[in-house]
Amino acid sequence: MTAHEVLGRTIETPVYVRTASAFMAAFTVPSARAQSVIDYSGLRVHEYRKGRAICMLVFVDYVDGDLGRYEEFGVTFVVRDHRTARGSGAFIHRLPVNGDFTLAAGRGIWGFPKTLASFDTDHTTATKHGTLSADGQMAIRLDVKRGVPLPGSGRKVTSVAYSHLDGITRHTPWEMTPFGTRSRLGGAVLTLGDHPIADELRGLGLPRRALFSTSVRNIAMTFGDATSM
Repeated sequence: MTAHEVLGRTIETPVYVRTASAFMAAFTVPSARAQSVIDYSGLRVHEYRKGRAICMLVFVDYVDGDLGRYEEFGVTFVVRDHRTARGSGAFIHRLPVNGDFTLAAGRGIWGFPKTLASFDTDHTTATKHGTLSADGQMAIRLDVKRGVPLPGSGRKVTSVAYSHLDGITRHTPWEMTPFGTRSRLGGAVLTLGDHPIADELRGLGLPRRALFSTSVRNIAMTFGDATSM
């Protein structure tokens, strides 16, 4: 275990999330435009098919975890594994949250680009929806329709989360154990507001039909220590 001091509290890694829910939508975007957005990281987008990369928009409600309760919205891109250039990981480009402690912990421990924002979400109804506002402006609203149940409930998934902050790109081991996953082709409605986050997504050609959308009733997660590239 590694101890980290965050706003007067000691947080040890790995950090555990015992209960969370999430919904997300994946969109194909022009790989050249996506690459221009994340060039600052030194990473390369993974092409889903020639000329197309994947951008994922996700709302998460962290109900019970080591960092307390908070909500989060992520703009992420599927990128090549920096070690092999063949596998892939998730580069977290934007990560607004609604809590001061998780903001300080995320930036200080993993270099996640957390910023403060306001959330209006519903993770419980058949159609999930979330609205993100920041700096007095509505950024996005995402509605995700109910999908079909997927097998593999309770099976652990291991991935890599990439981040970039203060000129340093980092990678963090990330384990997820999902329960109650539903997914479908399409199934999402994205509405963009006037915030710069929305403008950036417009520059990627959004809104458009989602490649697929997914909701997860409960996810247990573990985040290890970040390693600088």
